[in-house]
Amino acid sequence: MGQLPAANLPWSQWLVATNDFKTLWEAQPTYIISQTVYIFAGLVTLAHAFNKGGRWPYFWLVTVLHGIYADNFWHFALPEYDNFWHSQTPIIFLGGRLPLHIILLYPAFIYHAAYAVSKLNLPRYAEPFAVGLLTVLIDIPYDIVAVKFVHWTWHDTDPNIFDRHYWVPWNSYYFHATFASSLYFFFIVSRSWFAPKVAQWDAASKKAEWQSVIIATLLGMPGGVLMFVPIYHPLHDILKIHSEVTFFMLFAIFGMFIISGLLSEREKSKEPLTGIDYLMILQLVIHYMTYWVFVMFFDPEREVSVGLHEPVGPCNEVASLVTPFGQTLYKRKYFCPEKYDEGYFDFHCVGNKKPPNGAEWYTICGTPFENRAEYVVVLTSILILASGVFYNIYFNSSASKTSQAAPAKKLKKK
Repeated sequence: MGQLPAANLPWSQWLVATNDFKTLWEAQPTYIISQTVYIFAGLVTLAHAFNKGGRWPYFWLVTVLHGIYADNFWHFALPEYDNFWHSQTPIIFLGGRLPLHIILLYPAFIYHAAYAVSKLNLPRYAEPFAVGLLTVLIDIPYDIVAVKFVHWTWHDTDPNIFDRHYWVPWNSYYFHATFASSLYFFFIVSRSWFAPKVAQWDAASKKAEWQSVIIATLLGMPGGVLMFVPIYHPLHDILKIHSEVTFFMLFAIFGMFIISGLLSEREKSKEPLTGIDYLMILQLVIHYMTYWVFVMFFDPEREVSVGLHEPVGPCNEVASLVTPFGQTLYKRKYFCPEKYDEGYFDFHCVGNKKPPNGAEWYTICGTPFENRAEYVVVLTSILILASGVFYNIYFNSSASKTSQAAPAKKLKKK
């Protein structure tokens, strides 16, 4: 499975390329399974959006547009900040940069989170923060497991993603929290400018809704970036504090608003669960169980990723990044096969043959679990937490059909 450099591809092949399914399945079966789960999730959330009507189809579209924008802006507009590369898929776009399932991953995360939050009837101020943290809760098993199975790779020395958690940058969680909350905020608040008297999830005029879609798509990503400025950049770049600490500070702030909202006086959702809601819940179960099964029964050292990766070049060349506070940070400009610290891949499946300078299309190999049991325990813990959170949201925060049908009896004074 070879390919010309992206700059030399014909336009049509750069825009969308196809790869042999059988070859990819033999190389990375977990990746094909993961893609299938997200394509299913995208279709389920789309069907759910149209079933619910109102603003939900517009929000589904916003999550897709936001994902395409947020996932590709840095590579094309500011390549010095480019720091991840997806493994190849049967259908992939933009010169091998954007797999089909990634387009549907964002509604699988953010749409799910927003709909769950809508069942809580939180005050408006708490909703964006709740959407942000629920998005992280959905994302965590994917981030931890998929990178271990080389579904994508990270830049080795980028200072913004250097601090890791099971090879996942702490800033990946920060990113999902801030970008999801920002997108949700602009989607809700912008429509209130154009149709202030229309209920939050009822559709207003098409003009008002499309204006909201455009504003949320354009401002959701920059809004998420701005939320790095008051916490991450001064603490990490100036005070040299580990990114784990900056994430948990963000988590604490988000949590404070969410708990305040949960403890406020509010009614239970008056909308009972429907068949399409149960399908959404089933999709969440499949999502979480998929990654638990991967760490329980699959072997990452058998996964082989052939495709676009970090360009290889001289180990002594560096590139600079300028922070919002004016500091200049440095990273290695190219991937150095002789000296790198990405323990989730190596070159054992190609006889330890390293890619030459100038290569950007080459083969990497997954590595064994250092402690499979630890991964199983971590994923099990995430499943327990997610089960409790989503069960209570869907089954303890919503009025049942029985309670909807039977009016509450008034208590008699003795």
